[in-house]
Amino acid sequence: MPQPKYRALISVSDKTGLESLGKRLSGLNVEILSTGGTAKFLREHGVPVIDVSSVTGFPEIMDGRVKTLHPKIHGGLLARRSVPEHKLAMETHGITPIDLVFVNLYPFSETIRKEGVTVEEAIEQIDIGGPSMIRSAAKNHESVVVVTDPEDYEPILETLEKGEEIAPERKRQLAKKAFRMTSEYDRVISEYFESLESAGNDSMPLLMTLSLRREQNLRYGENPHQKAALYLPAGIPATGVAGARKIWGKEMSYNNFLDADAAFRLVSEFSEPAVVIVKHNNPCGASLGTTVTQAYQKARETDPVSAFGGVVAVNKSVDGDLATEMAKIFLEVVIAPEFTAEAREILTRKKDIRLLEIPASQRSENMWEFRTVSGGVLCQSPDMALAPDERQLRFEGSVKPTPSQVRDALFSFAVAKHVKSNAIILAKDGTTVGIGAGQMSRVDSVRLSGMKATRETRGSILASDAFFPFRDGIDEAAKLGVAGIIQPGGSIRDEEVFAAAKEHNMFMILTGMRHFRH
Repeated sequence: MPQPKYRALISVSDKTGLESLGKRLSGLNVEILSTGGTAKFLREHGVPVIDVSSVTGFPEIMDGRVKTLHPKIHGGLLARRSVPEHKLAMETHGITPIDLVFVNLYPFSETIRKEGVTVEEAIEQIDIGGPSMIRSAAKNHESVVVVTDPEDYEPILETLEKGEEIAPERKRQLAKKAFRMTSEYDRVISEYFESLESAGNDSMPLLMTLSLRREQNLRYGENPHQKAALYLPAGIPATGVAGARKIWGKEMSYNNFLDADAAFRLVSEFSEPAVVIVKHNNPCGASLGTTVTQAYQKARETDPVSAFGGVVAVNKSVDGDLATEMAKIFLEVVIAPEFTAEAREILTRKKDIRLLEIPASQRSENMWEFRTVSGGVLCQSPDMALAPDERQLRFEGSVKPTPSQVRDALFSFAVAKHVKSNAIILAKDGTTVGIGAGQMSRVDSVRLSGMKATRETRGSILASDAFFPFRDGIDEAAKLGVAGIIQPGGSIRDEEVFAAAKEHNMFMILTGMRHFRH
């Protein structure tokens, strides 16, 4: 048998494509070194393998913690073939060069996401030998091809099967990918231990390292003169709007993503059929209904002018009836857990619409929220809470709300959570009546909610995202015929505000929880 042209080291946790890789390398007369479970897998599939321990002359010890950390391995990876002193060192110490490295790492990130995983279990999934081999091979990528992603097996094998050398540019790209992989791996481990330190107290992590990969370039940002792209967290599955499956339409724009996220986050607050319509990052209509079609019709009628060209989120399947209603006006994006075949047939007739599918359970709210400021970054935990249990709500005023009014109050408070501050929502029968968003004074937001109303405001419930600093907001609400108010409370003038509500025969529900959204 001819002498092997190449020597490969294979040690993988992810066995995807491993059988084919081993057999095709063996067919090319590549000598394969391997360890532990990888060697066992290859042998079981008829691939000749040399154990690393037979090369090092040292057995795997300490439950496999030590097996490849040896000069016979790392010398073979780090030796520069063109340097005479390196060649002499290899000859002196009996080191054979390693030309190909196929390595991926213990599944640390998958392990720590499991329910009930212990620190000891997590620690055992911290790979040591793997990153060491990857870094050694990547450092010496001039001489060594390092492959860390099973998706790269095929192009490497095809090149070798053609009898061609791996191009230097390709080696450099693979090395760059390898260093990204080890960097991301260490980041996840570091953040895990940071989370253990901060668990159970109010401290924020001392160090945060963001690792993001560009998913797609966008045509431009908020305005045509701004560059933009969508990035996803590296090393974890994509979720939420960023991980949505686009089943129809042209590419999403920067503003589409922002509006789609605002709509998806709000509609995810509700378990019964709900529809939200967003325009310029604020809801212009939201409604509950016995069916999603009814909910959509009611949401649209909150502000039919603004609904044109809006982004719609639905928390149930979109069927033919709902699709028919949606097709009556121009919509930028529709988000839903799924679209029936009939709905797809109807909506895909509109070339300018985008259809996104996101599983209803896919809320990536465990992520930190970041915003840049001049010279720094602000970080906070996401606003996951809504209001206390109904039994913990505090009621003020001489009038007591009915159960349906409490339901409307909680609905409107949920909407207020997702409206730019100062936020005022008028709602009745599970539907928004008027929305006052983003005003510099709360009383102006109350007036605006009435100005935007297309339905009768009398008898509606008003939600405020924060307390009323003065009674003037209550007086303005009375002019609209508001039956009651839900708000956090906590103003130094609360008693004055409560007195105003009593004067106007309004009930007042206090949640004790503020929902500013700047």
